[in-house]
Amino acid sequence: MKSILKPIITTCAIVLFLLATLACKKEDGSNQNEIDRELIETYVFDHQLTGTFTTTGLYYQIQLPGTEIHPSLSSTITVSYKGFTLSGSAVDDGSFVPFKLNQLITGWQEGLQLIGEGGKIKLIIPSAQAYGKEVLVFDITLHYFSK
Repeated sequence: MKSILKPIITTCAIVLFLLATLACKKEDGSNQNEIDRELIETYVFDHQLTGTFTTTGLYYQIQLPGTEIHPSLSSTITVSYKGFTLSGSAVDDGSFVPFKLNQLITGWQEGLQLIGEGGKIKLIIPSAQAYGKEVLVFDITLHYFSK
């Protein structure tokens, strides 16, 4: 009888251990944030960019600052842009397209408040601020905005 119970008890102990371990695992996206950060740093190095990381992980390079007055989240902006993946595949583009800034991905919301009318910026956006699990790169010209 002891020989039958020993494998059952061992199996139950392993199952309980695995369940306890999985229950304690955090799913806060921090692992994806670390992966994105490494991918962005590699891209920045490979392309010899001289920009800045924000506390949220957004990387930006202001190519032309534009006017001193910058849009706010409630602004309607008109932009031209090209978006692509880190591997260079085109994602989206547009010319003189109007948007409500507060309705865009958070990477754009944060980045476009850093320039004024006539400004140009490169944004490298971690997946948490874009869509999916893809880091995206955008070259954006802010033509004008209204509060």
